[in-house]
Amino acid sequence: SYHYLLNLHLVLVLRPTSLLQQRSPGGTTTDIGFRFSQEDFALKMPVIMLSSVTDLLRYIDENQLSSEYGGTLECCSSDWIVLRTAIESFAVTVKEIAQLLQTFGTELSETELPDEASEMEVPLCHLSTYRQGSTLLKNNNVPILAGTNYSVNCVIFVPPFRLLTQLRDMEMAFDGFFEKHHLKLQQYLQLLRYEQNFHEMEQVLEQLSVQEKAIPAVGGSVAQTEQLLKDLEALDATAEEEMGRAQIIILHGHQLAASHHYALALIVQRCNELRHHCDTLTTSIRVKRASLTRVRDLLLHLEEALHWCDQGAYLLAGQLVDKFQSKEGAQAALRDIEKLEEGAPSVIRSSADVLILEFQAILTPQLQAQIGAAADKLMAVRGMIQSRQACLRKLADVQVRPIQLVAPRPENPPRCRSPMFSPKHSMGELTAFLSTIHVTKELIDTERIYVEELLSVLLGYRAEMDNPALSGLLPDVLRSKKDDLFGNMAEIYGFHSRIFLQDLESCLETPNRVGACFLERKESFKVYECYCQNKPRSEALWRQCSDSPFFQECQKKLEHKLGLDSYLLKPVQRLTKYQLLLKELLKHSGDSDCTSELQGALNAMLDLLKFVNDSMHQIAITGYEGELSDLGRVLMQGSFNVWISHKKGATRMKDLARFKPMQRHLFLHERALLFCKKREENGEGHDRTASYSFKHCLRMSAVGITENVKADVKKFEIWYSGREEVYLIQAPSVEVKMAWLTEIRKILTNQQRVVQGSYLESHCLSSFILGVFSVVCSA
Repeated sequence: SYHYLLNLHLVLVLRPTSLLQQRSPGGTTTDIGFRFSQEDFALKMPVIMLSSVTDLLRYIDENQLSSEYGGTLECCSSDWIVLRTAIESFAVTVKEIAQLLQTFGTELSETELPDEASEMEVPLCHLSTYRQGSTLLKNNNVPILAGTNYSVNCVIFVPPFRLLTQLRDMEMAFDGFFEKHHLKLQQYLQLLRYEQNFHEMEQVLEQLSVQEKAIPAVGGSVAQTEQLLKDLEALDATAEEEMGRAQIIILHGHQLAASHHYALALIVQRCNELRHHCDTLTTSIRVKRASLTRVRDLLLHLEEALHWCDQGAYLLAGQLVDKFQSKEGAQAALRDIEKLEEGAPSVIRSSADVLILEFQAILTPQLQAQIGAAADKLMAVRGMIQSRQACLRKLADVQVRPIQLVAPRPENPPRCRSPMFSPKHSMGELTAFLSTIHVTKELIDTERIYVEELLSVLLGYRAEMDNPALSGLLPDVLRSKKDDLFGNMAEIYGFHSRIFLQDLESCLETPNRVGACFLERKESFKVYECYCQNKPRSEALWRQCSDSPFFQECQKKLEHKLGLDSYLLKPVQRLTKYQLLLKELLKHSGDSDCTSELQGALNAMLDLLKFVNDSMHQIAITGYEGELSDLGRVLMQGSFNVWISHKKGATRMKDLARFKPMQRHLFLHERALLFCKKREENGEGHDRTASYSFKHCLRMSAVGITENVKADVKKFEIWYSGREEVYLIQAPSVEVKMAWLTEIRKILTNQQRVVQGSYLESHCLSSFILGVFSVVCSA
């Protein structure tokens, strides 16, 4: 075999002496076989030519030579062939194993490790397979050679010990590589699984942290705060369970670190991160629980204060005025109020500043607003209680020292600052004075009752719409319609409870200032305009939900005999009551100095009632494109017969219009005149409401009037844009006509003043504008 000849160091050549030896043509002897071998193998080693077997024995012991070479070693040709084949096969197998292990080692060294634990199982399986395969190859071939007598061919072949040594070295090297690489792969698989568990737990903890942040730190009410605490406790229980799993992952990480894992630093970092997540979540839950607990305590204090205010308001509302007229009734009412004050909670005795200082750590703008609202309500109720107590004490005092109409003795005239008690005044004047006192007292008493009724509605109905305990009874349509149902009643209550009631109470000793009180607050009474304009929406909403259990429950708690709709009508009824009481005061005022003020107050209330009535008609207008509020206040409204003629229109239209008037409802605004058509009233009974379909709009900046029209004293003309359009209007009466002309003249006059003022400022003449605003009078 050429493979083994390469490892020869010495060649012994036994020259043939029989057939192989021939003579050359020149007579010399030629060694054909040797020449062939020498040229074929190109031997580069010592060669010893032997001429006989005897010479061969000098170099090799006869025990190592067969009989044909003069030795004693027994040799079988077939055995030699089998041995030679086994050696060749073994050499090839060793080479293949070496190449296989080399290739596999290179592949493992150069292959990047996968990112998934499931993919990591494949290299580990391959590594074990190669280990088992190489072992089988070694075990299947080595025993064949191990039981063979290698000394048979020691001269001709190199013994296979080197191959065995090489195979053994490869086995040892592979075992070392296998153990090292297998450990690395196992640790990498452990790291992948640990990283997967870490990220899953990290995601769970982050989700819990998000849920914790989603729970508000402040509740709007005690019930809501209690629910937030329950939600936080449920989250805390879940967090405890998950953090237990996190502790197991941290313990596993410490075990990996203790086993000298190659990623020791990363594993320790992950353990610290998990521990930090757990500590942060635990701290956040603990802090939020403490905050919510403090918020609940604060809200409980506020709820106690508000409940006491409600008790006070209900007590005052339930004290009927007619029962105060006796000494016993007044004293009993005073005892009820004193009992109420004795049962006031401790927080009532503390100021808002003390409460803010105590709960400063958890205060938010929302809580500060609630404290402020509670303080305002407490102040209002205390003010009402003090006013009621003062009134009751006066009533009790009046019962002890009643006013008796007796003739004064000349020598001892009564000491009274009022000239009404002077002896020169007649009994009629004294009766008028006492009547004025009685009406003023009625005005003040009914004002107190009115304020208390407004408060009972706001507390017993409007505020209860935000009560979580009654949310199930509240109709869905009302959840976003609180302002539609109650309008600006809260604003009306604020004006009367904080301002107007105190003004009237100051008039108890000086009744002649009642008129001045109304005139001083004339602008403040405009809060009723918004309320009355909203009244149709409120009534429609009430009709839709009047049978709701929510209203029934509220009415039951308030012990009201009448439903909410009756109390929603109180503001409109109060305006009517004012003008009646003012008329009564005016009737008893005579020619006193307060008469003009009372007349002015009465006119102001009548104007307000008229405006309210006009505004309630205005909101029934349909079809107008734009904002009616842009047209200014409604000054007048009413139904008229109207004929329309156009300067550029067809003649037959004008002629036809003379005979057939149109029924139109006119709305006079500060900046426009609207023509509408009254539609049929909708609904049945008291639910019937009228609507007005919009037809025309005339801007007052382009309007002129003709006050008198021949043949009918109730007619007048309104012309537009230089008589391009002329509207002949017939009023129901002369009085209505004159009232409308008066208002229109005021508007046109004011506009002319504005134009003239602008002219003086800009030094510019505008004859067209002055012509438009001129009033044309014809016979």
